[in-house]
Amino acid sequence: MADIKQELDRIKERISNPDFLANKGLSNEVGIHVFNYDPKHELIVRAYIERLVNTPSENYRIIERDLYKILLEILEEKRLLPAIASLEEKKGKDYLLDKLQTKAIQNRFLVKLGYASHQPGDVIFLTGVGKVHPFMRAHILLNGMQKDFTDIPVVMFYPGEYNGQRLILFNKFHDGNYYRAFNLL
Repeated sequence: MADIKQELDRIKERISNPDFLANKGLSNEVGIHVFNYDPKHELIVRAYIERLVNTPSENYRIIERDLYKILLEILEEKRLLPAIASLEEKKGKDYLLDKLQTKAIQNRFLVKLGYASHQPGDVIFLTGVGKVHPFMRAHILLNGMQKDFTDIPVVMFYPGEYNGQRLILFNKFHDGNYYRAFNLL
């Protein structure tokens, strides 16, 4: 457990760096970063993020976007949320997965991330990646962010493995190849 706390403590220093905040030194790539961690540390990571988000800083402002909350908002807007349990019971989990993936598509997630409302010094923290699987896949969302999120750093907190090329959610599910993100630390 000491290792994860040491890694988490390095995040604040990293996101305070003016070059990080300005997306400098990335070879013209979009500033998307991954902080991957062992899924058994999920609660420790959540608590750390909450403390960091709620601690004001002169250097940066964190905009946390929980993908699970975004999924619930989308489903509520589409009036699907109350029907989910009965849909799964009546038509099965495969039908439900297909239905939710068509309603909670990438573009709706991107709009809900609130990109337009940022300022210099802002950092987007994407959380809840494991909670939205398999309805929204991390590599699909990151690919969609490439063209619109060019001037704000994004940090995705990923419960699993990221080796610079592929994402493995919960160290078990191959979530897809994504080679444009940088390891945060």
